[in-house]
Amino acid sequence: MKLSQKLGKNFVITTELGPVKGVLADESLEKARDYLPLDGINIHDCPMGNLRINSISMASLIQNSLDVETVPHFTCRDRSLLGTQADLLGAHTLGIRNILVTTGDPPKHGPYPSKAVYDYNTVDLIRLIKKMNNGLDYNEKEFGGSTDFNIACTAMPTSRKPEHEMEKMEKKISAGADFFQTQVVYDSEKAVTFLKAARKLDKPILIGVMPLKSVKMARFMDKNVEGIDVPEDVISRMENQGATGIEITCDFIKDIIEYADGIHIMAMGDVKGTNHIIEFTRSLIAQ
Repeated sequence: MKLSQKLGKNFVITTELGPVKGVLADESLEKARDYLPLDGINIHDCPMGNLRINSISMASLIQNSLDVETVPHFTCRDRSLLGTQADLLGAHTLGIRNILVTTGDPPKHGPYPSKAVYDYNTVDLIRLIKKMNNGLDYNEKEFGGSTDFNIACTAMPTSRKPEHEMEKMEKKISAGADFFQTQVVYDSEKAVTFLKAARKLDKPILIGVMPLKSVKMARFMDKNVEGIDVPEDVISRMENQGATGIEITCDFIKDIIEYADGIHIMAMGDVKGTNHIIEFTRSLIAQ
């Protein structure tokens, strides 16, 4: 069953491919082979402005080598309107059927004197992909055949302005978004509140989880990463009770599983930790 067919019907588990070093794609492929069965693997599009293999190329390589679908990220940052349409045609031809639309980290975060393109925003890009799914280019002219993309978008469950976040999600859905993979959440109460509020949107939502590596990481994420709140009780469990990030993540999943359509695991290349989370989640689903 395809990812698009599972969404909203089965509890879906996706993860992401860790950073690919230069052209050493085989190393990343070997890591990906070690994952337990998944419903999809995301591939970043030059995150933080750092040089990485093109996300579409890497996605195609994974799909041709492994029995798993991919969700390449497609940013608004680097491509002109013409280049975007050409890359989308290429992605479809290579067998890619899922695309995650995102703004993209500004180039200033990276090491190169690169300029952002931003010919369009995420909503514009969703509309464009939807047009291409109907066989039309930006100018609504037929280009020959049609693409067949399942469009993913991001959402921020712990936004300081929850009503505004819902409005943004509604705009993305109106433009053609099919499902959401959220930013990382550590507060299960906030996650459940968000998921309950989002039921009216009637689109599948995969909650983002990232196991904390240390108390230092927890405090840093809480203070410095926009949209991420790490509850003090989580930090206390790690600091005073010796709880691991994997244990805390599993407890979080247990709290939200009946409300979510799936999870998106961001374990920073930790295959063993990811597999533990997959096993735990599958055991909950089987209950």
